[in-house]
Amino acid sequence: MRPIITLTTDFGTVDGYVGEMKGVIATQVPDAQIIDITHDIPPQDVERARLTVARVWRRFPAGTIHLVVVDPGVGSTRAALAVAGDDRFLVGPDNGVLSPALLVAGVRAVELPIPRGASATFHGRDVFAPAAAALACGASIDALGREARSPIVHRTPEPIRHADGSIAGEIIVIDRFGNAITNLLGRRGGTLEVGGRRVDLHLTYAEAERGEVMGVVGSTGFIEIAVRDGNAATLLGLARGARVVLQPAG
Repeated sequence: MRPIITLTTDFGTVDGYVGEMKGVIATQVPDAQIIDITHDIPPQDVERARLTVARVWRRFPAGTIHLVVVDPGVGSTRAALAVAGDDRFLVGPDNGVLSPALLVAGVRAVELPIPRGASATFHGRDVFAPAAAALACGASIDALGREARSPIVHRTPEPIRHADGSIAGEIIVIDRFGNAITNLLGRRGGTLEVGGRRVDLHLTYAEAERGEVMGVVGSTGFIEIAVRDGNAATLLGLARGARVVLQPAG
């Protein structure tokens, strides 16, 4: 099977940065299948990148190499990592974006050396893309660098259960539709308090009236605040970190 390398960045597609990384990979691994996850992570948004990686990395076959470059600390003392976990590889900066793999049992992480002559502002091209290519060519992760002893791990905040049965959570991401995704796991029925409103949980968007604020269990398994055919974040003034309280049915 052709090696699969995925790309997740905040580079956009206007300036050619993604193309440079693809050129490095194609030169070293001509038969690689390069798949773009997204290049529209908001600039320097490490948390959004982490959550994106969490959604997709295990959707790909064993052996897939995920190249993740959202790197506001590029050129600083932050480490560069290659990670092996759950039969897949991730390559990127040591700033939390690789946390989903770092949390699995048996994970192995190594610190990549920075080659002499590497650009201090573009490790995606000069450090991470070559490492991903090396893995695609069959290099062992241990051959890429020394063991990383304390890689940075970020976790999604845990909801808080109150004595009255309610569960307090928060919004962890706003998607492109304006849906506010929370850290509350899906349930059948109940109401949500968010943005000064009380809204009902529905099974599908179609159960709500046009323009109605609603809760729905999204494809991640987390509860989302949405507006039927509208933008919940704009309507309610919601942002990451905003408080949401779930009152389960019954």
